[in-house]
Order: sequence, then C-alpha cells, then structure tokens
Amino acid sequence: MATFVLVPGAGGMAWYWHRVVPLIRAARHEAIAVDLPGDDRNSGLAVYADIVIRAIAQPSDVILVAQSLAGFTAPLVCVRAPVRKVVFVNAMIPEPGETAGAWWSATGAVEAREQAARRRGYAPEFDVGTYFLHDVPVDVLRAGPKQPREEADAVFGEPCRFERWPDVPIHVLAARDDRFFPIEFQRRVARERLGKEAEEIPGGHLVALSNPKGLTERLLAHEAG
Repeated sequence: MATFVLVPGAGGMAWYWHRVVPLIRAARHEAIAVDLPGDDRNSGLAVYADIVIRAIAQPSDVILVAQSLAGFTAPLVCVRAPVRKVVFVNAMIPEPGETAGAWWSATGAVEAREQAARRRGYAPEFDVGTYFLHDVPVDVLRAGPKQPREEADAVFGEPCRFERWPDVPIHVLAARDDRFFPIEFQRRVARERLGKEAEEIPGGHLVALSNPKGLTERLLAHEAG
C-alpha cells in the first residue's frame, strides 16, 4: 500500500484534494492531504516543508504529489523524508536556490500565459474565474469554503534551499486546459529544468477539482509503474 502525500498550491488548503482522497483510498492506498498556513505572513518554505514531513510520519512508501506552488516545497521534503516518487501537477519547478518570486520572470510564465490567452481567445488579464475556475463544476465550488485562503508574500521571497534533485523517479503531469500555466509552457519548463517530458491530462489548473478521476487514475498508474 502506497501513501500519497498531497500538497496543495497557493493558499495551502487541503480541501483542494477532497475529490481525489476518497478515490485513492478506494483503490486501497492511503492519501494524506496536507493543509498549509498559506495566509500566514510568517510562514515560508521551511515551515511548509516541516508540516509536510510531520504529515508523512512513519510511512515508508511515499509518493509526494505537488500542485502548483507546492513544487517549491517538494525538493525540501525529499531531502529529509523517505520519498519513493515525486509527481508534479501543474507545478512550479524550481532551480536550486531560486525563490518563487523570481521564478515568474526566470521562466517567462506571465508572457506564456498572456500569449496563450490571445491565441485561444480569452482575456489576457488575470482573474480567478477565467484562469482557475473555468472548468470546475459549480456544485463543487458551492460546496467549498466560502472564502478561499489567500497566499501571503513570505513564501515567494524565501530561497528554495536544495542542492540537486533527489535520485528518485520524478513525473510531471500537465493539464491540457490549464490557462494559468499553459501546457506548452509546462512542457518547456519540464524539459529545461528536469530533462523530463510532461504528461498531458484533461483539465485546467485546478485539475484535482475539475477532473479528480482522471488525475487519480494517472497517480495510481505511477504508483504501479
């Protein structure tokens, strides 16, 4: 039995994974959705890593799943905890010592997002509905938290202090309809920073909410592979 440790992106809400957790457990694996203090201005990457490591506790067959901003927490966890595999999901993939704040210009993320918007015919100016919620079912949103947790600035200024990527399998999942990190952009970053090919899955940036079954199937495939 594998243990999937699911780390959310900006805001840090474990609720993000609530449609995936029961599907993993139905497949007779464990799933731990980590909650992070995203709105705490005194908490940065080191604090996030501590919380994830405490959540792992004793499991020895850990698959670490990092969504979006959690890509910056993943390498810090791997240095200190027994992780068998890492799976990035629409993730920010850092360079050693990089800050999440510097990542945007270093990768050209904003330019890639705006270019994709013009090609595909939606507004290049960011808003949550267009870029995050466009494919999330209305009933899922209505059942969720009334007030999303906003990410404080602290995490964006703290360097991601790791020397190299861990010697474990790393997989990159990129959602086909992600408007925030367009799939072409994710493919380029995965090649440049990890030498990996991103695997395409249906869904948008919040794919665990919009396509939990498809995402879970891919996670389980990587557990077995």
